Amino acid sequence: EWTEIIVIFMPIFIPLLDNFGIDPLFFGLLVALNLQTAFLSPPVAMSAFYLKGVAPPHVTLNQIFAGMLPFMGIQVIAVVLLYVFPAIGMWLPTVLYR
Repeated sequence: EWTEIIVIFMPIFIPLLDNFGIDPLFFGLLVALNLQTAFLSPPVAMSAFYLKGVAPPHVTLNQIFAGMLPFMGIQVIAVVLLYVFPAIGMWLPTVLYR
């Protein structure tokens, strides 16, 4: 699902970044974190289904989702922190490339 999102939506949004004064690198960081969060979150949560495929038969999908909740919380906090404090994600690229 991440490939479809990138192929379909990025050509639409990338040209708009200049109009709104958004740094493309910062936008890329936000997109990457959001895609990673989507990979963990139900109802699609491909990572849960991959794990279910290799887990013992007694492990249910509900148990897997319950185990993923703390990591989803961490992801959401990371997205919010990056949005509120962009310097968290931009300091290293700024030092290396600018």
